[in-house]
Amino acid sequence: MISMYPKAEILFPPKLILTLKDLRGPEWAELVTLVARLPETHPDALAFCHMMIELDGCLNCYAGSYKFMRGCAACAKQTIMQYKGSDVELLNMYKASQKEIQNYLKTPNKKKPMANASGLTARNDVQS
Repeated sequence: MISMYPKAEILFPPKLILTLKDLRGPEWAELVTLVARLPETHPDALAFCHMMIELDGCLNCYAGSYKFMRGCAACAKQTIMQYKGSDVELLNMYKASQKEIQNYLKTPNKKKPMANASGLTARNDVQS
């Protein structure tokens, strides 16, 4: 199926991190370069994406909105270029996101229902 909005994602995707490199000063460029090299599941890459999701307002984006139609790359670039704060403030936001990701990862896993191949939910605590 062909999408009407091929540039749009649901949340800021890690593949766009490097496109933000030259939009601010040297500290920002260094952070972007370091994070872009990491696997997308690395906690620091997750923290960067988390920060961008909050900055971009991804949770309020929806199909049909102007931001959605423009796509994530354009939205993220505009957000970073027009950010009124300093690069230091952006780096502090990133550090706060790192702490949030670390705290989440330290949280003990709770037993959650698991979906099987048919899409039905199976309970973990059921004994045969």
